[in-house]
Amino acid sequence: MKHLFLSISLCFFASMLNAQEDIITNSIKIKLPASVLDKVSNTKEIEIPIVNKPTINTNIKDEFWDTTVYNPYKSVNVEFPLKLNFSDSNYASPIPRKKVITSRYGWRRGRPHKGIDIDLITGDSVVAILDGIVRFARYSSGHGNTVVVRHYNGLETTYAHLSHIEVKANDTIAKGQYIGKGGNTGNSRGSHLHLVASYMGEYIHPDYLFDFSESNAIRAREIWVTKKWTRPVYHSSRKLSNLTICETEEEALASLIKQRKVYIVRQGDTLSRISKRNNTSIASICNTNKISRTSTLKIGQKLVIEL
Repeated sequence: MKHLFLSISLCFFASMLNAQEDIITNSIKIKLPASVLDKVSNTKEIEIPIVNKPTINTNIKDEFWDTTVYNPYKSVNVEFPLKLNFSDSNYASPIPRKKVITSRYGWRRGRPHKGIDIDLITGDSVVAILDGIVRFARYSSGHGNTVVVRHYNGLETTYAHLSHIEVKANDTIAKGQYIGKGGNTGNSRGSHLHLVASYMGEYIHPDYLFDFSESNAIRAREIWVTKKWTRPVYHSSRKLSNLTICETEEEALASLIKQRKVYIVRQGDTLSRISKRNNTSIASICNTNKISRTSTLKIGQKLVIEL
């Protein structure tokens, strides 16, 4: 048995040394030497499965790496739909308690809210949700004490309103690593974590990428993002948008075809009630129908709702 194990091991390592860096097969087949075949009946080769792991881009600091500016991508035009690949199926919860979302990505009080707010107590530990490198770690106007981590797929996550920053720019960090303490710094109405997801300067609806339930699941290994999921005007900060995750380019292109329906105003209707009933934002209704928030609605009036 010792000779058999030694022979197999030597053959395995020899095969691995001769393999190319990018393995495209799902297994390695090893032919056993004659000396081993004499001792093993009905077995001429061994097949060893290989688990392929997505290639990690280690050059994420090559472009637009600015540790002093919150958004270094202001001159970049992103082409849609854009593709994001994830090497993991789960992320690390950014806080050590149950995640309670107090405000979502979308239109809020007449302004775009470009992240989600997660309730916490000042002093709670905040961790990075994925592996990456700290690009920005300092005070930022509005966001207060802020940490921005660039991940190996190009995505950046922002952790804002911190009471304490533990990391510094250019630090390499692991998923779940402590980066600071939650707080109430900057333009904040109470202790919470303002979590932002962005790619090349384009803000992305975090719920489209991550499931903020206790599962801590990433929605898909490959996600295609359309403009709808980067424009707060299409979403309401008060509730979770209807999610249809595009996992292929074909699905993303098909989703670009806008679906519309006609809503007839009923007695007692307001823009707020109509937006809630149709799971869309007031801003979207106003933009589509060329009306303002203060416009008077009439019973029987027809409004076009974009889904």
